[in-house]
Order: sequence, then structure tokens, then C-alpha cells
Amino acid sequence: MSKTAKPAKALVKAAPVKAAVTAKAAKPAAEPQKIKKVVLAYSGGLDTSIILKWLQDEYNCEVVTFTADIGQGEEIEPARAKAIKLGIKPENIFIEDLREEFVRDYVFPMFRANALYEGEYLLGTSIARPLIAKRLIEIAKKTKGDAISHGATGKGNDQVRFELGAYALLPGVKVIAPWREWDLLSREKLLAYADAHKIPVDFKKRKGGAPYSMDANLLHISYEGGVLEDPNFEPEANMWRLTVSPEKAPSKPQVIELTYAKGDVVAIDGVKLSPAQVLTKLNEIGGKHGIGRLDKVENRYVGMKSRGCYETPGGTILLSGHRAIESITLDREVLSLKDDLMPRYARLIYNGYWFSPERELLQGLIDASQATVNGKVRLKLYKGTIMCVGRESATDSLFDAKISTFDDDGGAYNQADAAGFIKLNALRLRIGANVQAKRLAAAKGAKPAARGKKVAKPAAAPKAATASLLKAVPAPKKAAAPRKPAARKAA
Repeated sequence: MSKTAKPAKALVKAAPVKAAVTAKAAKPAAEPQKIKKVVLAYSGGLDTSIILKWLQDEYNCEVVTFTADIGQGEEIEPARAKAIKLGIKPENIFIEDLREEFVRDYVFPMFRANALYEGEYLLGTSIARPLIAKRLIEIAKKTKGDAISHGATGKGNDQVRFELGAYALLPGVKVIAPWREWDLLSREKLLAYADAHKIPVDFKKRKGGAPYSMDANLLHISYEGGVLEDPNFEPEANMWRLTVSPEKAPSKPQVIELTYAKGDVVAIDGVKLSPAQVLTKLNEIGGKHGIGRLDKVENRYVGMKSRGCYETPGGTILLSGHRAIESITLDREVLSLKDDLMPRYARLIYNGYWFSPERELLQGLIDASQATVNGKVRLKLYKGTIMCVGRESATDSLFDAKISTFDDDGGAYNQADAAGFIKLNALRLRIGANVQAKRLAAAKGAKPAARGKKVAKPAAAPKAATASLLKAVPAPKKAAAPRKPAARKAA
């Protein structure tokens, strides 16, 4: 998992501000591209504020800022004042609330697939990037910009996700990735640049910042870098922000009811909610019960391993509930096919291929499977755990109690039929066992004699165990000898 901001170095104090205050290209570059207007993914934080100023100086271009509210839990309006202070025209400042679109068009479709990257990660950062890339391109078209820019580092996944999405939507767009161009590769240089250009730096940043880097949206919070770069370091208890520790969670369990329509949750405990409201409510409930923590070492798309810690309380509940409702509403082979495809689908999202034809093809198949995923699920939440305690579908349940019962089913299921079913499914196993037994017998009989010793007699017939295997498939009976025609009686 990678962030749009450069991971903070743990407890590193800023050096006296005598470092270089200009940002030169990291390598001798070719003649700079002629950029007239660039759309920047702008959070209003230190790193993207430095990028904003750097774009103005290095490319001598007009900058448009785009700030998205995808549920990160921070005020985004202050970004407007910061952008204006840095010389951005009011008409070139875009601040948007994308929470509903984020959950409706990205999070929910992903959860219909039960997507998990490497068996654990719920893709909280990965799924937010295509939406931001889409809006960057749409704003670029609207403002007639000829480039976009982002604050992702050259080591992480986000650079790939932003740019693959952008190129898929606008193939000719130019992308400016400052972390791959400038030489501001230390906190000291960043702070010196900020001071030289009068970019405000809060006290915490100047003292070294947080001991790790964070990324948040309505689906999750992730933590990585800094002290977490040691995969054997246990995070401090005060790092976690969305969830209480399971040990401190309530001693009384809570049962919630989720109502599903075509694979999406539409109500909690009977109260209808919008997609963003559903996830917000589940985050609140799950966080209270210590649900959704993960400490993982994962494989980044760029090739290195990375350790990240994640809090995804609402998403963890969504996954458990969705698998429960699918268990009674999906055909066995449809469910199996979805499970086979899920790791491929999850990798596509993690690696940045949301707008690829293969992801869209898979999504069509997944969405078609959800037509019958309707009903209700009851989940018991207790000290970091989730247990399904009930599921029902009045219209689409494939669970037939008359057939499944261990009591008298009144002839709904003929148990004698199972014998033939088992024998047919075992046929290849029986044939294979017979062939193996013959092979072993032949190998024992073909062993060469040791020098100076008498040649061993041919191996005896197979032992009892082998003989029993050979009897597993009866040998064909010898045909009876043809009878001689009877002599004709004399006339």
C-alpha cells in the first residue's frame, strides 16, 4: 500500500534551514515539456502545497487544484484558503464531496466480489484511487488543462494507480510526478523549500511529524512507513484511530441485521440508508467492538514488500454479511466460480487496473450473479469477532429444509442414490490405485540380483493388501467355451 504523501521518517528533527531552497531535477532532464495548465490532486497538506509551488516555478504554468472528500474525516475547506494564498484563482479551485459516489460506484461493486488482496487486505486505499483519477481527468477536460499531477512517491503503488487510470480515460494526457523529478528527497530539504517560499508548516511537521504515514477514507485508515518499517515492531496502542482494542471492547455482544438488495446493503436494523450512510454506520458499530484491525506485510506491484497496518471496521462487517447472504442465495458452482475469480479481481484493483477491459468484464459477471442476492443477515459482534447467527431470503433462498433434514424427509431425497454417485466419482481413483499396485508389483519383480548371489526367483503374487486393491475393480469373467453342435439324428 502506498500513500500520496512521502512516508514520514520516525522522529527526525529538521536541520537548521540552510539547505538548498530550490528544487532541481534529480537527473539532467531533457527540455521541459511545455505545460500551460496542470490539474493537481491537492490535499492542502505540506507535501502537496510544496508541489503546488514547485509546479508554478518549475513549469511556469497555471495550476488547478482538486480536493476530494472521500470520508477521510478532515475538513477540506481549509484547502481553499491555502490554495488562494499560493496564488490559485478561485475559479481554479475544485473541492468536492464524493462520499456517496465513492461507496456506491467503487466500494459496493468491489464487495460484491468479496475482494481480498493476498487473502487479507480489503483494498481501502486501492479502491479510492480510480475515483480521484477520474475526477482529475474530468476537471482537466473542463478547464482545458493539458496535464495532471499527483503527490505519490516513486516507490509506491499509488503512482501506478493514478496514472493507469488517467491514461485509460485520456490516453494523451501528460502526467507530472514531482517525486520522480525533483531532489527534495529529505524532510530537511522539504522544510527549507517551504520556509523559502513562505509555505506554512505546523509545529508537528517541523519537529519530525508522525512516526508513520497515514491514508484515510470512508472505507479505512492505513498506517505505514517510519517506525512501522520494521515488520517485527508492534504498533503502539494509541496508533489505532477507528477501533478500540478488542480487549477493551464491550463485554456484551451486539447483534445487527443487514438487509441486502442485489448484493448491496440497503438497510441496517430495518432503517434504510444510502451507501455512504451504510458504511459510516458500520464503521461506528464495528469500531466500538474492535473489529477490522490488520497488520500485514504485502507485495507491492512495483516489486518490494511493504508492511502496513489497517483499520477497516465497516468493510470487515460488509464482507462477513455478504458471504453469509450469498451462502443461501447463490448456486454452488456460481459461488465457486466467483471464489476462483476473486484473487484475480482483487489484484486488478490493487495494481491499478480498475478501468481495464478485463476488470469491467469481470464486474459484469459478478454483478449478474447478484440478481438473487436478496435477504437479511444477522451478525453478532463481540470483541473483534463477527459471527453470523441468522440468514434468510424470502424470495431467493436455495436452502430446502425438506431435503436437508436429518429426519424423515418423506421421500424428497433417496439416500440409496448416493451409492452410485460415490462409485462413479471414485472410478478414476480405483483405476489409478489398480495401475499403481501393478506398477509396484512389477518393480519388485524386476530388481537386479547382487553380484555373487543367486538370481532371485520371480516375485510372488502381490501381497494381500495389493491383491485387495486389484479386486477393487472386478476382472471380466472368462467367456464359456462354445458348445459343439449336437450330432444330427438319423432321419
